[in-house]
Amino acid sequence: MATNAVRHARAPHGRDIRVRLARYGDVVRVEVSDAGPAVALVPRAAAESDERGRGLAIVTALAVRWGQCPRAHGIGKAVWAELPVRT
Repeated sequence: MATNAVRHARAPHGRDIRVRLARYGDVVRVEVSDAGPAVALVPRAAAESDERGRGLAIVTALAVRWGQCPRAHGIGKAVWAELPVRT
């Protein structure tokens, strides 16, 4: 998710990308926020020979749930995923 923010956010120069981790019971929430415009996120099917394009498919496979929401402070969006905690 952080790589996607760096590559695709198209945020104004000097705007930060933030990563936040929080544990809620039996899940860890990973959240990456940026100042880029919100777009519909859709995992794509990368071809076997593609060097990129698997990020959201991996998130979908590993996460209990994931999505995006408006950034808590300022312009932009946050993409988040909740991953199960295994003890």
